[in-house]
Amino acid sequence: MIVVYEDNHIIIVNKTTSEIVQGDKTGDIPLSEVVKQYIKKEYAKPGNVFLGVVHRLDRPVSGLVVFAKTSKALSRLNEMFRKGDVHKTYWAIVKTCPPTEEGDLVHYLVRNEKQNKSYAYDKEVKGAKKAVLHYRLIGHSDNYYLLEIDLKTGRHHQIRCQLAKIGCPIKGDLKYGFPRSNVDGGICLHARRVCFVHPVSKKLVDVVAPTPADNLWNSFVL
Repeated sequence: MIVVYEDNHIIIVNKTTSEIVQGDKTGDIPLSEVVKQYIKKEYAKPGNVFLGVVHRLDRPVSGLVVFAKTSKALSRLNEMFRKGDVHKTYWAIVKTCPPTEEGDLVHYLVRNEKQNKSYAYDKEVKGAKKAVLHYRLIGHSDNYYLLEIDLKTGRHHQIRCQLAKIGCPIKGDLKYGFPRSNVDGGICLHARRVCFVHPVSKKLVDVVAPTPADNLWNSFVL
């Protein structure tokens, strides 16, 4: 975990592919607890530390996670995320070049709770939620393509599912059809940038997370 932005109300960290945002059945220490311990130690806070989780990243995904340090920021950020006032940009590495260099993807996603997986349909079906994203080809290496994704909606596994639907599963994402896993067990999806008006100070917060430090991410010609 690396802190990339912090003030009295908000802390934003760059998570690795191995970290979980909140506790789950694995029993692994969640990122939320790591951040709490950091705040407790950094500011010598006695007693329990308040930390609000306002959104999540899938465990195999790296990048920016926003937490609230006060109840005021938590309630306001929750509302901002709900209304789509927090703009998130992702980078994804895929093996197959998409059909066009830039475009909008519109699908209808159905979540299967048992499989922890979403399925994309071209037309509306029962129980489906509309999913919209914009992608742009921004780089390439010898064997892979780098896409920048602007999320318009926030659905379960949306980017992973929609890219797989057009034949471009994310590198390492076995669940959505990539043939091989990554060495670290993660997938090549990175929450690159987050931008929003601060819920308390009203100043613009615009943060970019460095990509994972490995040869593949470093190999792209942008």
